[in-house]
Amino acid sequence: MKITVVNGSPKGKYSITLQTIRYLEIVNKDCEFTVIDAGQKIKSYEKDFSGAKSILEECDIVLFSYPVYTFLAPSQLHRFVELMKENEVNVKGKIATQITTSKHFYDVTAHKYIEENSLDMGMNYVRGLSADMEDLLTEKGRKEAEMFLERLLFSVKENIFVAPKKSANSYTPVGVAPIEACNEQREDKDVLIITDENGKSGNLGDMISAFRSALPYKTRVVNISDYPLSGGCLGCFRCAVSEKCVYKDGFDSFLRNDIQRADAIIYAFKVSDHSMGSRFKMYDDRNFCNGHRTVTVGMPVGYLVSGNYSNENNLKTVIEARCETGGNFLCGVATDEYDTSEQIKMLAKNLDFALETKHRAPQSFYGVGGMKIFRDLIYQMRGMMRADHKFYKKQGIYDFPQKKKLTSMKMYLVGVLLSNEKILSKMGNKMNEGMIAPYNKMFEKMNKSK
Repeated sequence: MKITVVNGSPKGKYSITLQTIRYLEIVNKDCEFTVIDAGQKIKSYEKDFSGAKSILEECDIVLFSYPVYTFLAPSQLHRFVELMKENEVNVKGKIATQITTSKHFYDVTAHKYIEENSLDMGMNYVRGLSADMEDLLTEKGRKEAEMFLERLLFSVKENIFVAPKKSANSYTPVGVAPIEACNEQREDKDVLIITDENGKSGNLGDMISAFRSALPYKTRVVNISDYPLSGGCLGCFRCAVSEKCVYKDGFDSFLRNDIQRADAIIYAFKVSDHSMGSRFKMYDDRNFCNGHRTVTVGMPVGYLVSGNYSNENNLKTVIEARCETGGNFLCGVATDEYDTSEQIKMLAKNLDFALETKHRAPQSFYGVGGMKIFRDLIYQMRGMMRADHKFYKKQGIYDFPQKKKLTSMKMYLVGVLLSNEKILSKMGNKMNEGMIAPYNKMFEKMNKSK
């Protein structure tokens, strides 16, 4: 069985994820593994993709191997996927799967991204392996890796996979009607529009212009297509200590001085390969010079999206989860699928409301679950991630439940009561009454103060 490993890590052979591939090579001699260092050599593949194309077309299985970066795959792997499509690599009917390493922070959205693009290219998809970074060093982790390969080979033999859709939902872009500019656009708020609009993005340029007219504030635009980014995030972690990026293109200073000082941010992009495209992903990944710090917490955020957004459920999850984990209020997503001008007006009104009222929204599972993973990670790695540790202490993010000893003792008492049928029969409804007692006390106090 010929397996082509698309190594999306910018670290090449030093990738932690790739070590799982090395392990599987040792334990299974029946499989022939060939590695394409897509992440490390992406600029070379942009110049000549013929070698990679031949390897991909000759294999039986395409296995994407990568660390999870910012909810998805690294920008270098995004670009490799684009190149596969641009070069019309014939992988139709082959099996696609993946192996990732992470701390399980939105590994689900990363896996779905690869699955969707694999199906786009006509491949049949088998569920991948999501591992913790240290799993392979444990007996349990090695066993799980072996079980993954065993299941993969069984799936190939028995034709058990997710097949490509026969037809995709149609998308017809709606033009943007002119929007009358506000009589007076104030300058007391700094509203920033970040885009990669390059003149080939359909309605996106018109959507940006319409939004700028609809908003009662003056706006400024940063086009990341024009910024001289030297490359995607390398995952070197040097910024974890120094807070400075290893690249010398000045992006870290630009980010802090020109982006993060804004009062609100609107992101504008065209849907590309089930994401925002490799250039935008490179920008997102390079934001890691902030580490895991939610430095824009409280900032309202909105999106202008050109494309079939209503059919991109995974991308919707990424956008909502990004806002929640960052502590940002999502003012809305305006698309060019229907009533584009009206959607833009609503987004502008909602952003104005959020800025005027300093509106915040409570987190759902997306934000709460994501931040608990980061909380535990940063505390464990606080010796290296010093800036993150300092920030988390200051913001009170270290809300470990183990420290709430009184609550734990109360729960032990409740557990004793619930396990005794005689006590329960005598209590009747008193437990429920006790649970709502604090609320009744609050309402009584409110009524007295009126």
